[in-house]
Amino acid sequence: MQTLDELDLCFPQLLNASCRKTALPPAVSMITYIMLTFIGLLTLMLNLLVIVSISHFRQLYTPTNILLLSLAISDFLVGFLIFIQTSAIDGCWFLGDFMCILYYVLEYIIVASSIGTMVLISVDRYVAICDPMHYRTKVTEKRVKMCVCACWGCATLCHCVLLRHNLKQPGSLNSCSGECVILINNISLVIDMTVSFIGPVIVVVVLYLRIFVAVIVQVRAMRVRTAAGPQQSSVKVKKSEMKAARTLGVVIVVFLLCVGPFFSSAVTGEDILLNVSSDAFVILFFYFNSSLNPLIYAFFYPWFRKSIKLIFTLQILKPGSSDFKLM
Repeated sequence: MQTLDELDLCFPQLLNASCRKTALPPAVSMITYIMLTFIGLLTLMLNLLVIVSISHFRQLYTPTNILLLSLAISDFLVGFLIFIQTSAIDGCWFLGDFMCILYYVLEYIIVASSIGTMVLISVDRYVAICDPMHYRTKVTEKRVKMCVCACWGCATLCHCVLLRHNLKQPGSLNSCSGECVILINNISLVIDMTVSFIGPVIVVVVLYLRIFVAVIVQVRAMRVRTAAGPQQSSVKVKKSEMKAARTLGVVIVVFLLCVGPFFSSAVTGEDILLNVSSDAFVILFFYFNSSLNPLIYAFFYPWFRKSIKLIFTLQILKPGSSDFKLM
């Protein structure tokens, strides 16, 4: 029969070497588990719909949708990481030292690719709105695919270098069995923060602000042209102005609110020791962005609503369904 002390251990059979479980209130632990599970399922389902839609229907093979596909793939993979996170809520890691470092490497690569793709999307929208006459010549499918591959390749290379010491000796920093920690020195942390968060945020904010200004200028020009027209035209212009402001505001605010706390919490000292369970609530908001991306970038598109209907009614299984008109 196990004693109370043994029940608090990750590995009761290793009395002198096992880590103790995190002393979280049962209610907090249960709420965290339920929320992570819900976010994980939502992330997988929504991003899978985006992946199937863009991959299946030929009419959706556009440069912008290729970027959405890349974002959906990275966010879909985040959904699997979320389920791994749920197994470590009590502070115990049961998957071994190699899986511990692999988890972190994959997390860093996937998240960096997701943020990088968001930057590419902002560039795509900037060219489309601010330079529409040259959009088709500047933004081609070939160039977009090359940029996406470069984004994933750079994310993989950079974070393998960043975590190279952890990759050489997995588990060397663990003080007991059931622990999963990684070490990131201060210099590497600053570089990673700059490349993976600060730089992309500056680019996204600047580009979206310029897009917003361009939209306002265009709307004012339309108002001048339709000043002598019927009142209905003026109302439509006002609605388009508010819709543009609201959409761009949601994109920026949600992105910063979801990923900001995670990167801010990483700055805790000269050497960073990340524990899988201690950052559960910060990671909760961080992961939540992956489930919101399909809503922000895809659910506002009419073609996505049509493709969802075709998927759920199983019409995509019919011969020639890939040629259906969605736009």
